[in-house]
Amino acid sequence: MDERRGTQLRRYLVMLVVLMMLAVACSTGEVPAPQQEADEAEAEGGGSIEVAAVFTGEEKKSFQAVLDAFSEASGHEASFTSAGDDMAAFLGNKIEGGSPPDVALIAQPGLVRSLADDGSVIEANEEVSAALAENFAPVWAELGSVDGTLYGVYFKVSNKSTWWYNIEVFEQAGVEPPADWDEMLQTAKTVNASGVPWVSMGGADGWTLTDWFENIYIRTAGPEMYDQLANHEIPWTDDSVIEALETFAELVGDEANLAGGREGALQTDFTTSVNQVFTKDPAAATVYEGDFVPGVITEEAGAKAGTDFDFFDFPAIDGSEPAVVGGGDAAVALTDNEAAQDFLAYLATPEAAQVWAERGGFTSANQNLDTGVYPDEITQRSGEAIATAEAIRFDLSDLQPPEFGGTTGRGLWLRFQDFLKNPDDAEGIAAALEKDAAKAFKKQS
Repeated sequence: MDERRGTQLRRYLVMLVVLMMLAVACSTGEVPAPQQEADEAEAEGGGSIEVAAVFTGEEKKSFQAVLDAFSEASGHEASFTSAGDDMAAFLGNKIEGGSPPDVALIAQPGLVRSLADDGSVIEANEEVSAALAENFAPVWAELGSVDGTLYGVYFKVSNKSTWWYNIEVFEQAGVEPPADWDEMLQTAKTVNASGVPWVSMGGADGWTLTDWFENIYIRTAGPEMYDQLANHEIPWTDDSVIEALETFAELVGDEANLAGGREGALQTDFTTSVNQVFTKDPAAATVYEGDFVPGVITEEAGAKAGTDFDFFDFPAIDGSEPAVVGGGDAAVALTDNEAAQDFLAYLATPEAAQVWAERGGFTSANQNLDTGVYPDEITQRSGEAIATAEAIRFDLSDLQPPEFGGTTGRGLWLRFQDFLKNPDDAEGIAAALEKDAAKAFKKQS
């Protein structure tokens, strides 16, 4: 018997059982509650969903554990589908072919907006909305919404304002984590003089460079200007962008600060940029990236949190207020499937977050998750920072139309690689960014 016929048979049997129960109830004068009937029916034969995500390796294994926990709790079957490394292209092909996955975890709000604009995503139901309101700060419902309509649940998030360092290298150089940008530049000179370059940069992956810029920009221009730039309400040629690029150039303009110099940074991917800081013979003292860095360190280099590595907050610039740039994967429904809505509601619970949090390499914005379940004190600190942050902004590049903000060899990723090649040309890079942005936003409108 094939799966479809088997599912139909189970549903038929459930209906038959319910009718028999009603017949008995009528003869006894006891009518079971409708919710009880629904619960019993679902327990006898749940639905099934296909969930697409870009997770690989340990992340895929941990997410599969979440899917398994959902299936056990709900009675629904949940299967994983790999979207490769380009979710926009994957979903575009699937939607065009008439076979989208039931749920997709999307890291780009700009893509969610595009899908909402063309009617390809399904509005989250009341149960999902209630679960978010119970467990998350309001900002996360806002981030998961398009024009006031809720579509997404941010399940796996990241604090992208963390700067990671090799404890032994710091001790040998006699330095402490810097408190602000100017102190960081001075600390870098001291570390460089000790024989180890200050920072390892994964410039071969353009997205890492956008994260650098975003953290600098929110500290030099402020959260309100950050919002305006994200919405293209001000051009990329604005003086605030030039100032942020010139500030960035203070670091990358001195090739002694970078492992392998600028050319080496452009040839280094993200994973390598992390691992070469925490090997036995480190190529750099620090690496900037989000709080997902420990998962890479632990798996690839074998270093231990608190013993071999730690992090400090991205430094303030000219007295800027504390701010967190965050990112994350929003789960959205792409089919009108009740089981898909049940899955979104489940992802909004602390129980779902705990499944992955205990395994490591994961941060949740769920305020009701016991941070004690994180595997180490460092992850707890990062998780608490993003769950309680008052000034938080989403990754700016992920808020852009995908062709400008999240495509290899185009838009932001390409232009910041160009900047790393020639950090003296801030105005030229800004002009190229504005040309790309104007084209992408015009196409989206």
